[in-house]
Amino acid sequence: MKFGGTSMAGTERIRRVARIVKRQQDAGHEVAVVVSAMAGETDRLVNFCREANPLYDPAEYDVVVASGEQVTSGLLAIALQALGAQARSWLGWQLPIKTVEAHAKARVDSIDADALIAEMQKGVIAVIPGFQGVSDEGRITTLGRGGSDTSAVAVAAAVKADRCDIYTDVDGVYTTDPRIVAKARKLQHVTYEEMLELASVGAKVLQTRSVGLAMKEGVRVQVLSSFIDDDAPAADTIPGTMIVSDEELEGMDMERQLITGIAHDKNEAKITLTRVPDKPGAVANIFGPLAEAAINVDMIIQNVGRDKGETDVTFTVPAADLARSMDLLEAAKDQIGFNRIIPDTNVAKVSVVGVGMKSHAGVAATMFRSLADRGVNIQAISTSEIKVSVLIEEDYTELAVRVLHTAYGLDAVEA
Repeated sequence: MKFGGTSMAGTERIRRVARIVKRQQDAGHEVAVVVSAMAGETDRLVNFCREANPLYDPAEYDVVVASGEQVTSGLLAIALQALGAQARSWLGWQLPIKTVEAHAKARVDSIDADALIAEMQKGVIAVIPGFQGVSDEGRITTLGRGGSDTSAVAVAAAVKADRCDIYTDVDGVYTTDPRIVAKARKLQHVTYEEMLELASVGAKVLQTRSVGLAMKEGVRVQVLSSFIDDDAPAADTIPGTMIVSDEELEGMDMERQLITGIAHDKNEAKITLTRVPDKPGAVANIFGPLAEAAINVDMIIQNVGRDKGETDVTFTVPAADLARSMDLLEAAKDQIGFNRIIPDTNVAKVSVVGVGMKSHAGVAATMFRSLADRGVNIQAISTSEIKVSVLIEEDYTELAVRVLHTAYGLDAVEA
């Protein structure tokens, strides 16, 4: 079981989480719990680091920011003990959760779960701080923002759990953002592939890395709400959304939906370079410096060639990386040979995701026709096997999401 920051925000909510956890143990389950820091706490700790030294040492940064989860894991163990349960906290270095690569964005390498499993078999509830581990040198490491979901999936894989329940402030994965489309429906099942695509194009329910790890390790993940009333039935009986393999979903013999969901992301920026030489190596000169700076380029269009062997190249980057991208491109201007650089932040990416696309034609055509009928201009397109994304003017985002939700028959039927 994993509980996020809003679920752990204050002692009253932590007591509530303790009751949810105890109920699962009373139902006969062996339980491990992974917790996030209290909502807002990690930001507060990060700001302390920046105030102390803007050029802080990442290893010491990890020591500071990992403390938020240490507090909530201890408090939840105390709250469980108050309910008469046996419980103890296990910090990242005590298990240990071994990590590799850089501080502040480490990756889980292995978890020694023998002691943990032995305690769980004795009826002890294990409470584990998310987001943290230990390096080969014995230093505390953190997994990057949102890393508690990844911790939970990694622990679930290590103890060979039947399921990893991620409790959050939403009660499942919806066909789109219910705040935009009132008729959005909660999905009972989503495949790992679909969830990866949805998470990567703006659906904020789960962190992308955690879904990738669940897919690799075959961990069944369920998204549930931690904000159900105390007198409500256990979360198991009001299921959220189960994220499973394609094979398991096919085995359920259910009617497969062609499209699973519509996602949107306003954190995109468009860059156009004009009059780029139309010759081999020109595009490599553009994207090489961005790749070296670890800036993720998403959609790319090379426009029709002009006279004099020139072309315009348009692409998107995360909005937060726009200024850095422009600096890098200006620095490489002589090497690339472009004339002007034109930025545009008034854009959004809208994506249609569904495994059903693999076997059905016409998904993209429906998308383009539906948007055209409402006067929404498409500036760029990118596709994968189970996703079609378009770049549009940001002002049209909500309209596009609603139009597509209806066009693919995803609207909930009025009761």
